[in-house]
Amino acid sequence: MALGHTRLDVRRHQQQHAASSSCCSAPGVAAFVGLCLVAVWMASSALVTPADFSPFQAPLWRRAAAPAEGNAPPAAVREEEAAADDQEPPAADRQQADSTEKAKGADKQQSAAEKPEEKPDEKPKAKKEEAEVFPDAKDAELLNQTATEPGPWRTQAAESNKETNERTNASSSVPAASHSWKLCDAEAGADYIPCLDNVEAIRKLRSDKHYEHRERHCPEEPPTCLVPLPPGYRSPIRWPKSREQIWYSNVPHTKLVEYKGHQNWVNVSGEHLVFPGGGTQFKRGALHYIDFIQEAKKDVAWGKRTRVVLDVGCGVASFGGYLFDRDALTMSFAPKDEHEAQVQFALERGIPAISAVMGTKRLPFPGGVFDAVHCARCRVPWHIEGGKLLLELNRLLRPGGYFVWSATPVYQKLPEDVEIWEAMSALTRSMCWNLVNKVKDRINRVGVAIFQKPMDNRCYDRRSAANPPLCGESDNPDAAWNVSLQSCMHKLPRDPTMRGLRWPEEWPLRVERPPYWLKSSETGVYGKPAPEDFQADYEHWKRVISNSYMEGLGIDWSAVRNIMDMKAVYGGFAAALRNMKVWVMNVVPIDSPDTLPIIYERGLFGLYHDWCESFSTYPRSYDLVHANHLFSKIKKRCEVLGVIVEVDRIVRPEGRLIVRDDMETIREVESIVKSLHWEVRLSYSQDNEGLLFVQKTMWRPNTSSS
Repeated sequence: MALGHTRLDVRRHQQQHAASSSCCSAPGVAAFVGLCLVAVWMASSALVTPADFSPFQAPLWRRAAAPAEGNAPPAAVREEEAAADDQEPPAADRQQADSTEKAKGADKQQSAAEKPEEKPDEKPKAKKEEAEVFPDAKDAELLNQTATEPGPWRTQAAESNKETNERTNASSSVPAASHSWKLCDAEAGADYIPCLDNVEAIRKLRSDKHYEHRERHCPEEPPTCLVPLPPGYRSPIRWPKSREQIWYSNVPHTKLVEYKGHQNWVNVSGEHLVFPGGGTQFKRGALHYIDFIQEAKKDVAWGKRTRVVLDVGCGVASFGGYLFDRDALTMSFAPKDEHEAQVQFALERGIPAISAVMGTKRLPFPGGVFDAVHCARCRVPWHIEGGKLLLELNRLLRPGGYFVWSATPVYQKLPEDVEIWEAMSALTRSMCWNLVNKVKDRINRVGVAIFQKPMDNRCYDRRSAANPPLCGESDNPDAAWNVSLQSCMHKLPRDPTMRGLRWPEEWPLRVERPPYWLKSSETGVYGKPAPEDFQADYEHWKRVISNSYMEGLGIDWSAVRNIMDMKAVYGGFAAALRNMKVWVMNVVPIDSPDTLPIIYERGLFGLYHDWCESFSTYPRSYDLVHANHLFSKIKKRCEVLGVIVEVDRIVRPEGRLIVRDDMETIREVESIVKSLHWEVRLSYSQDNEGLLFVQKTMWRPNTSSS
């Protein structure tokens, strides 16, 4: 088959040939030969001069036939292949695709594509949009990082002093038939998280005193088995209804109902798990509790001054779920423990959350990035062992940020509670935290204590005793990946050009403007001066999302809530989606430039991760995963196969994956996902750069791994 032609084009040619053969007169034969010569010329010209073509139009079967002048698609455009050349005509394809893809955007593209011809004055616009949607060689700086170690862009791996094993792997395309998939034979079953359910490694631990058994213990080799679906799994309920109820069959766990049902957390109602919107500390509703905190300290200013919040021991994350109504974004976390599936409940509801524990390691966030930290009814022993755990929150809290604590020691007078409050008061004073208010809510009958971290070093300098001590100059507060907890405090910045000396601009202005501490004298990730680099990245992703992702891919965005950007850089992809009813987990790989502080500075959130390991989330967590030039880089260190299997684990059935990468990598990824029975919606290339858009199905293998 000639490049630039689809099987639909071949069928049309065969139909035309059959029709012409019925009239075998000499003039007819001559005309037919002439048409064939023209067709050959058109095909060969398509190989050297790609015509005006947007890769994000409706599927080929939805587009009208090309005009006589013949603008053929560029050489490496491949849509979903038909099962056989003698398949039913395109009408059957249309019916099948319509049954699986009901997106409004695709319908709009169809009506636009059915116009008989393009107006001459629209061609330059089409060329411009194509370049914006998929930059060509002259725009490559927005596709390829040109700076890693030099200048300000250290990697998290370097900051954390973590040695990594570099391996060179063969990158040739693997035939789909070579993969033999089996279900994971793990005790966790449908809830398997490889780095948290490594039973063999956990059994070898010498102690679990500091929750070591809840920390990450990754297998030496990433699993290549597939996690089964729970029996009766069905498409999740859509946001915002999902905040109130989810399908019981998707998260069939009742332990939390038994433990916390009387505390207004979660209840079973027929086929649903129902979340009343309250909790132990806010029985009258989360929004009342949230507003009560702001009344206690006006400067909290949810959604303006306070945009990014960390919720410790989040339960089912109702606090974070309702903070969306105040335009604040919450990173909720809790361990995978006896309170079964609390983080899984949160993610199924459409609320951001990760499985994590405050044990012996730092949390995977840079220092000084959260505007506020919240802990309701949490039984974390903050005051023991020199306040090591509270000092970790101090590392994460932005200078001038608030710690909101509403546990029983704040408002109850039992001897144990009084003792804990006195110990906490002494510890926070020694940390230079200021108790700005302590008040009790008469409706909920709970109390809240609000502490504020200092903005400068004056209090540290005045302390009579250096307890807790200040961290050494060599201790980097941003080093977080596999770094042990330290019982010390980091000095605050003194240089007015450094991050942390000033509070970010109020939301939403902060999302659009480069942080004040990005210097023009420093080179950005893509090679331009850092502030220009930031702005160019933002403009690029606004164009791509507006011109292609919103309409051209046929995504039903009403079914998308949880999104992950696997290689986020400045967070421009997430920033461009900020007006949608979605949230984006921005992941900065540990071997990429450490840009995560920039993401937080602009009012977004994310974490560090090594994609050669499993992510700390439950299976079926995300509706859409975006990978921009990640796989071509990661395969230098580990097998792409294992990373794709991890993507299969965390994406929900019917969820999507968008990959932008070089064509060699695109072909490799496409081969693997096809073997996983994912549906290829679009595969496109230009100047050896490719885009792959695929959708996961409900398929699972029948056999289990040993």
